[in-house]
Amino acid sequence: MPEFLFYSMAAGLIAAVVAAPLGTLVVWQRLAYFGDTLAHSALLGTALGLLLSINPWWMVFATALTVGALLALLQNRPQLSADSLLGIISHGSLALGLIAISLTHLRVDLNSYLFGDLLAVTRSDLMLMAGLGALIIALLIRYWDPLLALTVHAELAAVEGLPVRRLRLLQLILLALLVAVAMKVVGVLLITALLIIPANIARPWARTPEQMAVLAAVAGAVAVIAGLALSLWLDTPSGASVVLCAALTFAISLTVRKLTA
Repeated sequence: MPEFLFYSMAAGLIAAVVAAPLGTLVVWQRLAYFGDTLAHSALLGTALGLLLSINPWWMVFATALTVGALLALLQNRPQLSADSLLGIISHGSLALGLIAISLTHLRVDLNSYLFGDLLAVTRSDLMLMAGLGALIIALLIRYWDPLLALTVHAELAAVEGLPVRRLRLLQLILLALLVAVAMKVVGVLLITALLIIPANIARPWARTPEQMAVLAAVAGAVAVIAGLALSLWLDTPSGASVVLCAALTFAISLTVRKLTA
């Protein structure tokens, strides 16, 4: 296997495995649009990294975390509806990121940031993704039960003495880390798809949250492998190919489920 293909495959599988348990929590809490907003803010983080000559990965994480904290702060204001707030910040940060990149006067492949460039993953990229992915998985294993309790019933979790605000902050940090991990694979416009499609594929077939996370990881891995093969075969954008294969897998899974029900 060529070296670049190994890096691409490994990076895609890391993103799929990391996104699966987080996607399970996000789907149950109906926070897909929240993840979308954090993903769109990644482009602003990339622009800031280019302007300040800082590694864009870390600026993406910092920007996503800042946007998430802003969302958490503004959601407490009753005069602002959650969906409107998310829409404003999501598209506003995306527009600001596009403008900021245009002002850098650097030759930037914008498509690779918007839709990912899985075939351009380097050894250093892979090592950084593996490190961030391992950190996300370790935190999820450590705090899975409290996060699950928060997902099922936040008020009941608070009554039982769980630190609800800290857990929400932890989930925000994990989503921000995922954005940094997955940006290279599927780009800022498609990160949410990698987060929610495999989880929704797994949902009808799983009996427990843990089963759902494992099945989502398998579904995501299948989408990555099939999407990478499609990208190499037809010379299509790798990130879009991965998401398309995930969507087709979802359609097939839904059809099979209806036929066997």
